[in-house]
Amino acid sequence: MSKALSVYQVISNKRKVVEFDGVWKDAIGDPELSGTWIIWGQSFNGKTTFVLQLCKYLCGYEKVLYNSLEEGAGRSMQLAFERVGMEEVARSFSLLEGESMPELIARLKKRHSPNIVIIDSVQYADITYKEYKKLKRLFPSKLFIFISHAEGKLPDGRVANKMRYDAHCKIRVEGYRAYINSRFSESKSEENYITVWEDGAKRYWGVNN
Repeated sequence: MSKALSVYQVISNKRKVVEFDGVWKDAIGDPELSGTWIIWGQSFNGKTTFVLQLCKYLCGYEKVLYNSLEEGAGRSMQLAFERVGMEEVARSFSLLEGESMPELIARLKKRHSPNIVIIDSVQYADITYKEYKKLKRLFPSKLFIFISHAEGKLPDGRVANKMRYDAHCKIRVEGYRAYINSRFSESKSEENYITVWEDGAKRYWGVNN
């Protein structure tokens, strides 16, 4: 049986919350760096660039581990690293070339393992929703950010969609804009987005949009 908490216990409970700034604070708020976020979008819309921009920003708070199941460390990922300037956070960021989920779990059980983990992608990880919930239970103090393919304006597949309902931060990337719905933000506007690439966004949405 779960323990019942008083109102005071809930309010006074110390959580691992960080204070974001700039466009990140406007779009996401001051998040708790645990639980799960999900990012999805069609190819060639700026998704990888945005994910790396987010990783670079998060490196200012915690070490970040990126499990690249799709692209590995190929030329396209190399170009994305150069575009975002990932060398600036080289001491806080590391990339795995397609590590399986059992191998990743074993790595994360080690002392001093990174607290922020990117899994790219839900589809290539071939994870079930039951396995996803188990992962969260195993590492309650870590933040998992799942990347997903898209079907229309939603994540592709039943598992990814169930993750979307569960995630604290839901991010859809389209036309070089990252549209963000965050449980940590006071803003719930549909216009709550971060521009990934200004010129690309202008070409996609039009100069006046």
